[in-house]
Amino acid sequence: MTRSVQAFAYARPSALESSQAGRLLGLETAGGLTPAGAASHPRFFSGFLTSPQIAAHALLAVADVAAARYYQRLRPASLDPVVTGNGDRLRFESFSGCNGVYARLDVLREGLDGADTGHGTTNVDVNTPLREALSRLTGDDPLHLRVGPDELAVTTVGGSVVEKKVPLPDRWLRGFAEAQVACAGFDLRAELPAADAVRFLRSLPRGTGAGARAPMWVVPAGRTLRPTTRPVPGAVCLAGPDRLVALQRVLRHATALRVYGPVAAGGTGGTGGARGAAAARGGGGPVATASAWEVVLPGMRLTLTLSPDPSRGFSGEGGVLEALATDEAAQDAELVSVLLVWEPRIDPADLAAQAGLSVERVRAALTRLGTAGRVGYDVAEAAYFHRELPYDADRAERHNPRLVAARELVASGAVEAAAGDLAVVVSGERRYQVRESDGRLSCTCRWWADHRGGRGPCKHALAVRMVRRGAAAEPEGLTRTRAETRTRTVADMRAAGTIDGGVR
Repeated sequence: MTRSVQAFAYARPSALESSQAGRLLGLETAGGLTPAGAASHPRFFSGFLTSPQIAAHALLAVADVAAARYYQRLRPASLDPVVTGNGDRLRFESFSGCNGVYARLDVLREGLDGADTGHGTTNVDVNTPLREALSRLTGDDPLHLRVGPDELAVTTVGGSVVEKKVPLPDRWLRGFAEAQVACAGFDLRAELPAADAVRFLRSLPRGTGAGARAPMWVVPAGRTLRPTTRPVPGAVCLAGPDRLVALQRVLRHATALRVYGPVAAGGTGGTGGARGAAAARGGGGPVATASAWEVVLPGMRLTLTLSPDPSRGFSGEGGVLEALATDEAAQDAELVSVLLVWEPRIDPADLAAQAGLSVERVRAALTRLGTAGRVGYDVAEAAYFHRELPYDADRAERHNPRLVAARELVASGAVEAAAGDLAVVVSGERRYQVRESDGRLSCTCRWWADHRGGRGPCKHALAVRMVRRGAAAEPEGLTRTRAETRTRTVADMRAAGTIDGGVR
């Protein structure tokens, strides 16, 4: 696994303090991006929370996921959550160390009192003393939230800096992209009232034994969910139910539980069904799929998105590979990125009209931007949202093993055209046949036999797709070329009067 060290530099540790006006929760920010550009310690919010105790517990749930490994638990994880200010809300996001659980807390306008929310994305310090203080928070005394430094910290020169250095796997960033792709194919499958939601979640298998870790399915039954051994129509996969443990923090405050997922194999209608059915393994058994579990709270939503298996992180799902493999999507993404202005809800139709592209091309561009952490997807609103993860924008793409291998195959001339919809890919001493049917590619390699397209295309099919779409191997000057392309795109749009001011 490729890793680098990410340094998070904070002006001081985050803390929960007492004052004459009540408690003050100060969340310190690291380097991040804002509409004005990069900032060392951006400030997004300063105001009161309408439900302080619930917000504290929900924030702890996000931190729980960031510090957890639900697979190979002996290795601890310690990545600070990401916060995004979207103008009308704050979003706190994290990934588990095993890359199989994505958590997001949306503190909506109704949950914030007395201040406007800024725009931008950064990491926030959630340290052990802060976690302990938040866990002891009781009652509904006023709680003032500050995301970013106060005025004193902004003007202090030469003050001490708290720096955390943590290993950051490339699969963590790829996981953000793959989770977004998975969620975009979800529909609402069930909604449970508070009391029934609590009973159902508390009835789930616990521990790490085979019963708790084996995939299970649940199907709506009246006001609750009934377990089933097969993905019958309307069922939602719950792989590794013990991975929902972070929701226990907020259960007594929940007003509802919403469950999202693709159509299970054997189901009808909705999105994601074709891919789920195609993912069936050679034996034709039940197919595990990802799912999202949203607890509705007063003025907030806490959502956990689970990968199809506890041992299977989002980073290997391959849902973004088709979008990464085309030059057209790369150019479209450069254009669409200029039009993003930290919206809490991105309207693809509106972007299509502004960019002069079809809605389908805009969606492909958004998928590609997701690989750089620049957009996410909110299942509750069935909409993309803008954020800018403070990492190298091309990193996930450069280190995607199948994408890198496919480009090497293309560059070496390993793809040979054959009769009709058939192509041959030479890899080492083996020759693989790639066949296209109804726009989908299949291959004679072991990867395809194991996954049947359920985890994206294999490297051979991806190479064939690149050749047929006229894509060449990525040039060495990848970052520089894209920066130049974006500069030209922005200049052209300014000249046309489409945008004004600085790059947004």
